[in-house]
Amino acid sequence: MIETIKDKVKTIYEQFDASHDFQHIERVFQNAETIMASETTCDKEVVRLSVLLHDVSDKKYSDTKELEEQLINDLPISDDRKQHIREIIASVSFNGGNELPAKTIEAKIVRDADRLDAIGAIGIARTFAYGGAKGRKLYDESEEARMEMSEEEYRSKSTASVTHFYEKLLLLKELMTTEKGKQMAEERHAFMESFLHQLKKEIKGES
Repeated sequence: MIETIKDKVKTIYEQFDASHDFQHIERVFQNAETIMASETTCDKEVVRLSVLLHDVSDKKYSDTKELEEQLINDLPISDDRKQHIREIIASVSFNGGNELPAKTIEAKIVRDADRLDAIGAIGIARTFAYGGAKGRKLYDESEEARMEMSEEEYRSKSTASVTHFYEKLLLLKELMTTEKGKQMAEERHAFMESFLHQLKKEIKGES
């Protein structure tokens, strides 16, 4: 079933830009596997299916949940597990700090796995890939990061890519929910801080 869903969603994600393509899904899948190896109990199949489906109807690319619902409804699993997957997917997004709670260990694993792919070296690459796809500035030193905002404000303003680090990415380390996720986030967070420090020097023409 997992391989069948992979085949179905691959063509969907190939339509997205490089920040949310199928390679993103593959990395999140591997992050989830790494985290699950440190957990004593969880529904691994629900985690894997949730990872594969979590961005199918991402609000950045879709105005409807219809495709996500269709894929979930077609799964040969119980209605309770289908509902669990819906709840997990709903709790993944940061939404400008207005996230829904991750209530189960499966939801926590999927959320951490996805957020690990938003930070570190790959997080940096994805940020600028998305910014480039949307025509955003690399940086804007006059722009102030927003610490409190609604989901609508978060999604509607096209801030510079570097501003996104301060509005979201640098906050994720403290929002990890699993012990393994917290451990994995440490090095990636430090790498982003080092990158931003070097970027500031280069913007100012410093050696």
